[in-house]
Amino acid sequence: MRFLLTGRGLAGVVLFCCLGLVACTPQVPAQHDGENHREQSDQGVGHAGSLPHLRVEVTNVLPHDRSSFTQGLELVGDTLVEGTGTYGGSVLRALDPATGAVHRETRLSPELFGEGITVVGDRIWQLTWQEGVAIERDRATLAELRRVAYQGEGWGLCHDGSRLVMSDGSARLTFRDPVTFAPAGEVTVRAEDEEVGELNELECAGGAVWANIWGSDEIVRIDPASGRVTAVADASGLLAPHERAGTDVLNGIAAIPGTDEFLITGKYWPHLYRVRFVPR
Repeated sequence: MRFLLTGRGLAGVVLFCCLGLVACTPQVPAQHDGENHREQSDQGVGHAGSLPHLRVEVTNVLPHDRSSFTQGLELVGDTLVEGTGTYGGSVLRALDPATGAVHRETRLSPELFGEGITVVGDRIWQLTWQEGVAIERDRATLAELRRVAYQGEGWGLCHDGSRLVMSDGSARLTFRDPVTFAPAGEVTVRAEDEEVGELNELECAGGAVWANIWGSDEIVRIDPASGRVTAVADASGLLAPHERAGTDVLNGIAAIPGTDEFLITGKYWPHLYRVRFVPR
């Protein structure tokens, strides 16, 4: 029997270990949601030399729960909404970004693997990985209101003010109705005519879609009308070497309204970083 030590596969290993069916000591995973592991150096679009390349300028370092396998991040007023993954450990919480204090929290049922989230008015939409359901929640209480089925995998989600934008781990972004969740078009993301896959957590800000690329330390800025990548931000080097142990990939980006700054973090990271993306 083979177990894949991804963030999702780890939960199955833990369960089997706890039941005494397998003698093992599972390690914190070093790879993302997908089952096909690739070396991180193979990911990203840093080779696209003609694109504007940005660097991350850190303006503040904030606490982050190291147990969080971060899948979605969004700032609404002074509340940070974070969705996490893993089977049996997926959580949606509302917290204070300055202190990390949790105001409200709800757990997904064990058979659901939480993915990207976004806030639409007084509602929150939350994706699941391979379960094919989006969960609509009450923003104030985090209570589940209904579930809507969709085809394919769910990875990242954001709201551009009029529609939802969803990623599924491919080079495709799907636009959806924010009320019904019905698909309303799609676009393929390209950088210098090459498709850019592994699009993960999303943030809609300033007319653009910002996307983590799984397996890399890059965040790309995308024109949603054409699918063209308009800039590449290098977020490498945020964690000190002694902080890397037990962490997973960069994932999680939230625009700070009224500013040109963002909050970014990673899966099992000890910090949340307030940053600007500035020219190299």
